[in-house]
Amino acid sequence: MPTAPRAGRISPEDVPSEELLAAVLASVDDDKAEEIVSIDLRGRSDVADYMVICSGRSSRQVGAIAEKLADRLKQAFGINVKMEGKETGDWVLIDSGDVIVHVFRPEVRDFYQLEKMWMPAGQAAARSAKG
Repeated sequence: MPTAPRAGRISPEDVPSEELLAAVLASVDDDKAEEIVSIDLRGRSDVADYMVICSGRSSRQVGAIAEKLADRLKQAFGINVKMEGKETGDWVLIDSGDVIVHVFRPEVRDFYQLEKMWMPAGQAAARSAKG
């Protein structure tokens, strides 16, 4: 079996994380996700460069946002994302390499409060005051 990447195939490492982030933000915005938050993880985590957290109004919308994001990233960059939680639609995790995306139903997002865990203190307080 060949061990080298196939010619013309893009791996997640070949796509600049800022470009991937912009594509993710555009996709979730196009699908009417609510309260979209982008968190810069560079220097704070080896898992990813960015985390995006957003909400859908229903389980159906959460699943649709996640599925369309996966399709768009595959079309634009040839990236096959890893996805967890789409079956229930309460919280879908999409791992696209340098950008990790969490799509929640609002009640589930409020319960887990990932922003408080990952955002710098000043930014988390500002988001809480809005929402």
